[in-house]
Amino acid sequence: MASAAAQNPHHPTLKLDGLAHGVLTVSIMMAVLLQVLDTTIANVALPHMRASMSATQESINWVLTSYIVASAIAIPITGWLADRVGRKRLFVWSVIAFTAASVMCAVAQNLTEMVAFRAFQGVSGAFLVPIAQALLFDINPPVKHGRAMAMFGMGVMIGPILGPVLGGWLTENYSWRWVFLVNLPVGVVCTFLLIRFMPSGEVRKRNFDLFGFFLLAVALGSMQLMLDRGQQLDWFDSWEVWIEAGLAASCTWMFIVQLSTAKQPLFDPKMFVDRNFGFALVFMVVTGVLLLAGLALLPPLLQTLFGYSVLDSGFLTAPRGLGTLASMMLAGRLTGRVDARFLIFFGISCLALSLYQMSGFTLVMGSRLIIVSGIIQGFGLGFIFVPLQSLAFASLPASYRTTGAALLNLCRNIGGSVGISVVTSLLARNVQISHSDLAAHITGATLPPVPPSLVSQIGGSADAAMAMLDLEINRQALMIAYIDDFHLMMLVTLASLPLVFLLRGAKPAAGSEPVVMD
Repeated sequence: MASAAAQNPHHPTLKLDGLAHGVLTVSIMMAVLLQVLDTTIANVALPHMRASMSATQESINWVLTSYIVASAIAIPITGWLADRVGRKRLFVWSVIAFTAASVMCAVAQNLTEMVAFRAFQGVSGAFLVPIAQALLFDINPPVKHGRAMAMFGMGVMIGPILGPVLGGWLTENYSWRWVFLVNLPVGVVCTFLLIRFMPSGEVRKRNFDLFGFFLLAVALGSMQLMLDRGQQLDWFDSWEVWIEAGLAASCTWMFIVQLSTAKQPLFDPKMFVDRNFGFALVFMVVTGVLLLAGLALLPPLLQTLFGYSVLDSGFLTAPRGLGTLASMMLAGRLTGRVDARFLIFFGISCLALSLYQMSGFTLVMGSRLIIVSGIIQGFGLGFIFVPLQSLAFASLPASYRTTGAALLNLCRNIGGSVGISVVTSLLARNVQISHSDLAAHITGATLPPVPPSLVSQIGGSADAAMAMLDLEINRQALMIAYIDDFHLMMLVTLASLPLVFLLRGAKPAAGSEPVVMD
């Protein structure tokens, strides 16, 4: 099929024949969808899993937490492991392990097994997205990098949006176990295609910074646990949160020192000298906040306050994926022809507009504003993601691509975790504040006379009337809290706009010339 001719000794840019290129691209995107779908597809099945395993509300959340923590810890070693064992071998075995872990999750009989299998799934899936992104850069010439990132972005951005829809449909029509079993046929086909069409890469021996990895693993694991459990434990009223915060802060500082002083650190510090790559990491944190925090807020809002079913709420969030799909196709064609910074600026502006629309949600509105704001938000995400990826790798040497892709995905995950934690915490606190403010104005003197017909309907009890009124106050307070979260996200989006002007125009990356494959 192909043989490597290396101009760059580490990860050359490869050119495949038409059939091999098309099939390999499809198989790479299948692997990406496997991983990103499982970040959200299991969320809607949690109540059914909880009943099946006789778990508590707090303990069932470990099904999500174990996956996130394990993935976060494993992502940073992607670059070293790919060089050490070869990218093809690591990618293929990751797909096999992820598929096997999915089957084990489907047949788990208790919560302990489920948490262990989800952690295994998180570790094996952590390598898929960074390697897939680096591979798409390597098998496409620089002029097509924009289109390659558009295709990659479709999987990364649309997968989490479609996850709740697919998960809700499978759970309602079959069983929660099919949320994991659906990965089996995709994983088997993907494995055979990768073995057949993926070219073997070179193996390069690199020393491993075990101490640096230990510090980073403890920092990331502690931070994820703090963010996931902080709301349940009332944050810093709990000693556990204090310990996790202390470990995260101290290990992060020690890791930075290790990175600056070690002879062979976990990441080459030269990567962070590249200005575009450095600011791309910051933008990816913001993108993670807006993508995953928005997905965490909208479905509960639609189900709790507007009365939509799980499946209907999934369909109402799906238009955001359609907006992302359209914008990524357009951005893929425009990248390289239009200044990428202008495209990013336009995308951030669309995000701010959509969040402004969402801050105007009311309890008496229909579904039109939900759909329109979702499409605009998805449209903006596509115009951020595609040109940002191209700028991040434009001047980064090809030998850093796998590690760079891992860091970008790690930043997106960190941004999502921080964003979800902040918005859910503020939601809980603002509900209490808004309820207190609204209830302060409700007294016997301010209440209008209750019609006799209503009195008879509620049994003629004044306590029952006040209970109904309190329910309505709760609804209004919750709506205000959601609006406050959307308003905060809009301000964060606007605050990131000036960062666009700190980016530089694209320059050719070292070692990015295409290499013809025989």
